[in-house]
Amino acid sequence: MIPTAAAGGKRRLRYPPLRLAAALAVGVLTLVPLGYVVVGAFGVGWDGILALVWRPRVGELLVNTVSLTVLGMAAAAVLGTAAAWLVERTDLPGRGMWTGLMAAPLAVPAFVNSFGWYSVSPSVQGLWAAVLVTTLSYYPLVYLPVAAVLRGVDPAFEEMSRALGNSPWKTFLRVVVPQLRPALLGGVLLVGLHLLAEFGALQSLRFATFTTAIYDQFQSTFNGSAATMLAGVLVLLCLFLLVSELRLAGRVRTARVGGGAARALVMHRLGGVRVPALAGMAVLVVLALGVPLGSIAFWLATSTSTAFPIAALAATTATSLGLGAAGALVTVVLAVPVAWLAVRHGGRLSRLVERSTYIGSSLPGIVVALALITVAVTVVPALYQSTAMLLTAYAVLFMPRAMVSVRTALGQVPPELDDVARSLGVRPRGVLVRVTLPLIVRGLGSGASLVFLAVVTELTSTLLLAPIGTRTLATQFWSYSSEIKYGAAAPYALLMVVISAPVAYLLTRESRRT
Repeated sequence: MIPTAAAGGKRRLRYPPLRLAAALAVGVLTLVPLGYVVVGAFGVGWDGILALVWRPRVGELLVNTVSLTVLGMAAAAVLGTAAAWLVERTDLPGRGMWTGLMAAPLAVPAFVNSFGWYSVSPSVQGLWAAVLVTTLSYYPLVYLPVAAVLRGVDPAFEEMSRALGNSPWKTFLRVVVPQLRPALLGGVLLVGLHLLAEFGALQSLRFATFTTAIYDQFQSTFNGSAATMLAGVLVLLCLFLLVSELRLAGRVRTARVGGGAARALVMHRLGGVRVPALAGMAVLVVLALGVPLGSIAFWLATSTSTAFPIAALAATTATSLGLGAAGALVTVVLAVPVAWLAVRHGGRLSRLVERSTYIGSSLPGIVVALALITVAVTVVPALYQSTAMLLTAYAVLFMPRAMVSVRTALGQVPPELDDVARSLGVRPRGVLVRVTLPLIVRGLGSGASLVFLAVVTELTSTLLLAPIGTRTLATQFWSYSSEIKYGAAAPYALLMVVISAPVAYLLTRESRRT
């Protein structure tokens, strides 16, 4: 560890031991699924790897997965950024209403969204259907951080650009986009990781990717070796995304000491394109919210299997709420030391630890679950089919949602404040509790909200790891919808939306306050 100069002429370690140990422990935990894949590859051998991977079917899956990921990330980036710009930087009527509606799709799980489309029209399937449904489900992951940056950007830079003779479009590209880059790339990275691991929506839309193929291998042929090799290809795709985002984002300081003079943002007049802009926003809301909610209402009203078992609905709702709250708490607590190390002590080691936390989320829930089961049975058998193991799986799967929020919040806290506190004699633990945490509490809340939304709608790892008898809204919905009992599945889908909607609203409100 490298010593550096601290306030008062004392020497302190570049990587404080306790916080480094905590961050490394979290990194090791999130790499368990990767270790499971690597050990499986060694067990097969090089010849076995070639035989399992070098096949026409794998090439087809690679094309499908890459096509969906690239198109979905691009569509979410364009849609999220355009919506954020219209809402935050133009005179679009009803800004408050649009802010809530743009984030509302977070309350509708992707597999419920796909249910809304394919249950009405089975012809909705294939690549373009998958791009449409996943984009409508995940574009808020880009919209929220970009909108937050657009609200906080200093208008002086734009004014200087316009004074130098640049057009509004050139000003946007040369001045605004560079300031959006960290938030935009972070949101796009989250979208890409979700697309790599997406299962429920793609299975419903009959679009084969590595994730759906992995489930087929495990559930139909029980070919663990083939599934593990497919998971290995997913890991490589995830690493490519992580390295690309790291290089594109660069090293940009977003914190500053002092808030500066409060100045009104420049609101651009839409003029003749106001009506088309309103129409476009309305179409987006109808596609992202109207179709799935309308489909749920349709099946509730017309299906012969519709039923409202009050006791079962109440029990599954309580279970989903409890797991969501616990999973959000555990994930955010684990994300703090890693985010702190990455922001406060940047370097190769800290970047490596931080990037490692993203790998598990790119793998299907079934691979994460099997990896944790293997480790638990070997090392700590008591954890098998326990709530603790299920919460661990949630932390591994959804760590990026917490990391992006916590890292962004820490990046906006000037490190000089830590130095001042230490110069006044405050110990490192006191600096964390009295200075850093109060300043990032909103980032912690945003990360917890995003994780909560993911946990209450999580499906696959819950099916494998939940203690016997545990039923959630997602698992019950999937059970009934798989049996084509759409009316029986609809109440569970509706409840998932109902309990997710307030969290999505609070997340949007907190983002606006920030």
